[in-house]
Amino acid sequence: MTLHLELAPLISLGAGIAILVFPKLLNYIVAGYLIVLGVLGLLGHSF
Repeated sequence: MTLHLELAPLISLGAGIAILVFPKLLNYIVAGYLIVLGVLGLLGHSF
């Protein structure tokens, strides 16, 4: 049995939960999310 999950929705879910728990982390989470998506985009992964 193979479980196939997309990376972008998992990152979004984790960021959303972290923002709900720690609202002051919003800037860092958004920046980290954008950096991760940018790096993955440069490496050729599609979303």
